[in-house]
Parts: sequence; C-alpha cells; structure tokens
Amino acid sequence: MKLLRRRPKLPAASRPALHPDERVLAWAYVGPEPGGPVVVATNQGLWLPERARLGWHEIHKAAWSGRELRITPADVAEQRDGYKVLVDGPIVTCLLLEPGELPDQVRARVTRSVAYTAHHALSPGGVRVVGRRVSGVDGLSWAVRYDSGTPVDAEPVIELTDELVGVAREATAPPA
Repeated sequence: MKLLRRRPKLPAASRPALHPDERVLAWAYVGPEPGGPVVVATNQGLWLPERARLGWHEIHKAAWSGRELRITPADVAEQRDGYKVLVDGPIVTCLLLEPGELPDQVRARVTRSVAYTAHHALSPGGVRVVGRRVSGVDGLSWAVRYDSGTPVDAEPVIELTDELVGVAREATAPPA
C-alpha cells in the first residue's frame, strides 16, 4: 500500500505577499538548491521569482518540458473600447527539479481561465478573440491577439475586430 506523502509547507520566508482571500495551491523551488527562489501557484495566479503575481488570465502560454516551466505573459499593447490588444511578453523560464503539483496546477488554472476563444481570418493576417475569467470579477475580460503580419492599426481591421468582440460578448452573455 502506498502511503500518501504530504508536500512540505511553503517556508514563511518564501511566501509572497498574498491577498487576504488568496491561498497557496502548489509551489516549487527554482533551480537545483532548496531554499532558493520559489514559484507559487495560488487560486488567483502565479508568483514567479522577482515579479508581481500574474493572474491566470494574464498568462498567454504555459509549457512544461518535464524540467522547465516556461511562462509567456500576455502584455497589453493597447486598450480599446471593451477589450485589450495583447502581445507576448518576455518568456520566463524556471528550472523545477522537484515540481510536485505545480505544472498540473498551472495548466489547469490557465486553461480554466479561458471561457471563449475563436480565431478569425483577416485579409491579411488574423485575430484571436478571447474571453477569460478573472478571479474576483463578474463577467469575462475580453482581449484580442493579432497574428503576425496583421495591420493592427488599419481602420478596417479595428472596425472588424470591434465587431468580432461584440459578437463574442453577445454569444457568451447570460440569458436575460
């Protein structure tokens, strides 16, 4: 019979400044030595070494290689009426030799934050419209991410994007 082993509690010195309603779900040391920097997953987001917390809705991509956790934050390039235009931020890579449940929590939480996603071809390029859940906020947060080569500042592209986000909002609105 396999005995359940509890993961050691996150050391107080490594604990980030959590909000009152935030709780730790999983954590792991970064690098080969215990006692160094940590990555902490909470119900509200991911704390990376030397960074403020990234909300789950602020993570564009998360990849796990079996040793490295690679996080691509979604940076806001522009705020438009009712939605944000996002671009990939600098990738953060963390070597996790004893990852525990951290990669599973990251994958599950990032995936769960996406409530709506649809890609639309434009001429030229394309745009992905995304509605994401934000911890502690009613409704969805809307954003778009343009494909490379899309003329994002062209008035017809902006008008079509506004229309696509509007259609997505209507499709996901709760019944009246």
